[in-house]
Amino acid sequence: MADAPSPPAPNKPPARRFFWPGGLSARLLILTILFVAGASAFALPAALASFEEQWLLDRVRAAELASMATEVAPDQVLSENLASQMRDTAGVQTVAILDNDGNRFLKVPGPRLDEPPYLVDLRDQAPASWLSAPFQTLLGNDGRMVRVIAEPRFYKAQFIEVVAPDTELKAELRDYLWRLLAIMGFVSAIAGGLVYLSLNYFLVRPMQRITRSMERFAADPDDLQAHIEPSGRRDEIGRAELQLERMQEELRAALNSRARLAALGEAVAKINHDLRNMLTSAQIASERLAALKDPKVSQALPRLERALDRAVKLASDVLTYGKTEEAAPDARPIPLAPAIEAASEEARLSLEGTQLVSLVGAGEQVNADPDQLHRILVNLMRNAREAVEQQAGRDKPGLIEVSLSQAEGLSVIRLADNGPGVSERARERLFQPFAGSTRPGGAGLGLAIARELAQGHGGDLLLAETGPQGSVFELRLPGAPPPLAPPKRRRAKSAGA
Repeated sequence: MADAPSPPAPNKPPARRFFWPGGLSARLLILTILFVAGASAFALPAALASFEEQWLLDRVRAAELASMATEVAPDQVLSENLASQMRDTAGVQTVAILDNDGNRFLKVPGPRLDEPPYLVDLRDQAPASWLSAPFQTLLGNDGRMVRVIAEPRFYKAQFIEVVAPDTELKAELRDYLWRLLAIMGFVSAIAGGLVYLSLNYFLVRPMQRITRSMERFAADPDDLQAHIEPSGRRDEIGRAELQLERMQEELRAALNSRARLAALGEAVAKINHDLRNMLTSAQIASERLAALKDPKVSQALPRLERALDRAVKLASDVLTYGKTEEAAPDARPIPLAPAIEAASEEARLSLEGTQLVSLVGAGEQVNADPDQLHRILVNLMRNAREAVEQQAGRDKPGLIEVSLSQAEGLSVIRLADNGPGVSERARERLFQPFAGSTRPGGAGLGLAIARELAQGHGGDLLLAETGPQGSVFELRLPGAPPPLAPPKRRRAKSAGA
């Protein structure tokens, strides 16, 4: 015994490369906090630069105030002890002031430095250097000295210059950075939470309500809980609720109608099956009656046969149209002239009644499924013949002319009759099933089936012309195969050859 095939492996969801919540609410909360935090981060460099600039200015002003002690010193010369106290008070190492003439009239020297300090000129700073200065301070080596140049406030001088260690500046700048980050985190959480709650109330919750209604309706259209009640909002959410309610009502009505039509179609199919059996028995009985020589029977028999033929055709058309789907056409190049001849015989075209006039050459071909093309041609020819024969007061024989032309890669088969034409009222529903019949007692399925078969080939069937002189139907099929070459005649060999 062969092993049973193993069941297919269930589809696994794709693995996530990083954590990302699936719910819209969680995503909205995370994105809101990230956006608020990102917006706050733009203000961080400016805040740090302002803090560093103010810290350096404070040291410069403290050194400038302390330097005023030289005005009361004997001979305006500071002793070493007084200079040391001045440096400690201002928190700097050296102080120098340059007057407007370019002379250094005050200098408080400090200890000798092992390496030159880096310069910060507070008089004129470019925005880029001003914003990047705090990060250079934070990321620099420990124990560095900073040389600060600024405009003096208490002296009429060109500038004041101080040299100070940046260890304290770095420590305070780091503490200030952590405080800013904490404030930014708190503000981001509060602002993000408020924005999230607002958006969740106005957008997310209504969308969740709409989504749940759609899911429940998809699972069970008859579920009363799946019906959505519009909230009365006038924005896009309110319009979506109204459209969803309308769509649910229309779809529920369509599904109910479809269920009723399915039940009706099943009943009609069963009735048609039994009806065809009964009609077959009636046709057999009519054939036996035809063998009788009774004049009254011979007079009434043609009407009976026509009635039986129409009933059988109606039952066959209903069963044919009731199929869920036509088989896909097996299109291939086929000669058109033999197909027209076979269809005319089944459509009961004859020399005594409605005649066929074929303008199709013996070698001309079309791309089509032979069986489906036969059904299309039979329907068109039968409809044309019945329209011609039912025309009152007719004094000339009925004609159905068939021709073939090629246009833009299409094969166009034209069927023209000299019947009464199609009325304007019938034209509107000509190809609709059960509604497009142009004669009494017709089911209106022949043209609907023919057009469905034509469209299955990728082509179409349409009414090209109509009027008192007759009607012209065009069957358009894709492709234009070349005509068949005529067979070559063999030359007879002579006896002496």
